Amino acid sequence: MQKINLKKFLKKVEKPARYLGNEVNSIHKDTTNNELIRYVHCFPDLYEVGMSHLGSHILYDVINKDEEVFCERCYAVGLDMEKIMRENNIPLFALESRQAITNFDFISFTLQYELSYTNILNMLDLGNIPVLRSERKLDDPFVLVGGPCAYNSEPISDFVDIVVLGEGEEVNLEIINEYKKWKKNKTTREDFLMQISSIEGVYIPSFYDVIYNDDNTVKEVVPNKENIPKKPHKRIIKDVENVPYPEKLIVPYIETVHSRVVLELFRGCTRGCRFCQAGMIYRPIREKSVDRLLELVDKLIKSTGYDEISLSSLSTSDYSKLVELTDALVEKYTDENIGISLPSLRLDNFSMEIAEKIQQVRKSGLTFAPEAGTQRLRDVINKGVSEEDLKNATKKAFEMGWNSVKLYFMIGLPTETYEDLDGISSLAYNVIDTYREVHNGKLKKSFGVTVSTSTFVPKPFTPFQWHPQDKTEDVVSKQQHLIKKLKNKDIRYNYHDSQTSLMEAVIARGDRRVGKVIYDAFKMGAKFDGWSEHFDLEIWKKAMDKNNLSIDFYAHRERNYEEVFPWDHIDVGVTKKFLIRENEKAKENGVTVDCRHKCSACGISSHSIGKGMCH
Repeated sequence: MQKINLKKFLKKVEKPARYLGNEVNSIHKDTTNNELIRYVHCFPDLYEVGMSHLGSHILYDVINKDEEVFCERCYAVGLDMEKIMRENNIPLFALESRQAITNFDFISFTLQYELSYTNILNMLDLGNIPVLRSERKLDDPFVLVGGPCAYNSEPISDFVDIVVLGEGEEVNLEIINEYKKWKKNKTTREDFLMQISSIEGVYIPSFYDVIYNDDNTVKEVVPNKENIPKKPHKRIIKDVENVPYPEKLIVPYIETVHSRVVLELFRGCTRGCRFCQAGMIYRPIREKSVDRLLELVDKLIKSTGYDEISLSSLSTSDYSKLVELTDALVEKYTDENIGISLPSLRLDNFSMEIAEKIQQVRKSGLTFAPEAGTQRLRDVINKGVSEEDLKNATKKAFEMGWNSVKLYFMIGLPTETYEDLDGISSLAYNVIDTYREVHNGKLKKSFGVTVSTSTFVPKPFTPFQWHPQDKTEDVVSKQQHLIKKLKNKDIRYNYHDSQTSLMEAVIARGDRRVGKVIYDAFKMGAKFDGWSEHFDLEIWKKAMDKNNLSIDFYAHRERNYEEVFPWDHIDVGVTKKFLIRENEKAKENGVTVDCRHKCSACGISSHSIGKGMCH
């Protein structure tokens, strides 16, 4: 297997370090050893984005711990590099060995966002691997996907061989171990897929048929083979304390989205926000101990040289030992000038005491997510925070020397009115008033409020999966309304492109027929669709028309409770009954308390997945 020589091309492309692959802490094994299983983990976006994804680092580390497997990395190449590669017949390659990905046994993609799917097809095509699963031969690699969007992998089922549902550390190794056995005789691809179909957390799309109703909705999804699970269910790591976690992170040569040590405090979330897919699919909550976290962070600081520690989880400030952990980190690392950042802060339990401690090294920005402008709508989405919480948090922050704050909201939430939008501007102006209150009526030059809005996308396995998404013209009208309302030199308003959110909704709620749309859009040149500067809605509209499918049907149609969703045959441990109950509560502006305080009977604690694990 030949190593691809890039010397004469690297001077011609932006950021050549994206393609070098010899970074500190990268792992290199003997590629001449034909006994090694070759596994390449792909992130379907640019290197800078993919290198900031914690899950990829975890998988890379855990798979490489197996001496019989070589796990490498691969990212989507920039448009300039792709042009050179296609003109010179250079196939897509893995970074560590710089060998073509077609020489690998497994090619895995993480599905972090739906608009990366055209990049997946482009990467397969650039790697000379048949894009359609049905066209792959015995010696072609197996294409595997995992990540949050894998819970509805139906729109890409024509392109993937194996779907991993849930947390991948154990499942991937079990799949690889079965592959080692199969490789000895290498019978048929189907034999191998049958062999792994009984592994908990594995879903093989080709082993299921979809039957549709006359009105184009799904009638049922049924197994077409014997002895395969009727409802494949997700896999979780039950013991997060002892699960392998990287003690070395690869340190890039160039600046990435996040250049810091990332410390995962816990998995899952107990809050129950009704729009949030992650909060539903990652249940139950499982925490790591302070001792384990301190042991890991010490090794990571030494092995990377980073000067910032990011405490990462779905809702970091909900970690039960956060005070103890931050005390220990501050005491140990402040003198070394190593900072600590706390993303995903909640307004209702935001401890300024903790903030005061961690900002001794450097003041990172403060970001809060009220999500909605009025209390009524915050109750609808079960956010569980009040205007008073925002006032208290910002007042304390300004008293302690912070001069700016970011506020995140969603527009297009179920039951939203223009009164709720006006609430967003009221909250922003209240922050200005709070700052004046603290600073004797004055505003410093460095003061500023940033308001950001994204468009609500109804996602599978959430209480809001039955709701329609706002039509594009309504989203634009709401954004224009906020632009007028937030016209103030001290307020900066950022909003998310509504067109990309539209296709995100179509794909997120899509069935297998949407796969043909993705394939046609790719053939028409769609790629990097998550980047608004590359996204072209006209291509997608043409692809939808070509396949006689309607955007309205997938994005803007309200569902009833009897309808079968394309993803209903997948079991995440949270019951449909619970999601319906939560949706009904939302209609009454009812609130469900954090399930650490009272069980909300979501189903996870009685399911084999999470039995006996809830607090």
